[in-house]
Amino acid sequence: MSGPIGILMLDTAFPRIRGDIGNPATFPFPVRYHRVPGASPERVVREGDPALLAPFIDGARALEASGVPAIATGCGFLAMFQRELAAAVSVPVFTSALLLVPMIARMLPARAAVGIMTVDAGALGPRHLAGAGIGTDTPVVIAGMERGRAFAPVLLGNMPALDESAARREHIEVARELVEQHAEVAAIVLECTNMPPYADAIRRATGRPVFDITTLVRVVHDALVPRAYGSAAG
Repeated sequence: MSGPIGILMLDTAFPRIRGDIGNPATFPFPVRYHRVPGASPERVVREGDPALLAPFIDGARALEASGVPAIATGCGFLAMFQRELAAAVSVPVFTSALLLVPMIARMLPARAAVGIMTVDAGALGPRHLAGAGIGTDTPVVIAGMERGRAFAPVLLGNMPALDESAARREHIEVARELVEQHAEVAAIVLECTNMPPYADAIRRATGRPVFDITTLVRVVHDALVPRAYGSAAG
């Protein structure tokens, strides 16, 4: 089963730099985008507007009809719609890097925790975690970017300009603070699909492995288009 991975996108105007899920150059294989009209960052992240479920389902069905073999989304907060979107189509749907958290938690030593970096810690709540299958017994520590001036305001305010260097510094500061205050954090998951451009900087600053939505997109793509290793040696 092959074809471009489908990606349901929010209705945004902010820059999509390389590494962002909204930049096709992020991936070494084709992706196909579908923008959901009216799905602003404010409505999805801060409001969690349930009225958006129907247009996201419509978008998922449109992508399925176009022939995509799997569907991701352009915002990790759409984990709140994971069950409904997966039920609406017949191809795999993975709404958020948060889906990786239960697996990563089981990879870690006893008493270790998964750090979750998000665009707004106050907006990330139980329904998002539950939608991703993160149980109350899963050890997580959440750190948000909402105090910064370069990253979160641009995304949530849907602004047309981004200071990449300042945004990178903010990610490093938040990540360092996360592991300094919570030494039990042994791996980091980036909820926000706009954070992958800073994943390597976070890894180098913290010494922790970093997972994000592009990790998951690549895993799903590799499952759909397995590598051919040739005949086994006889």
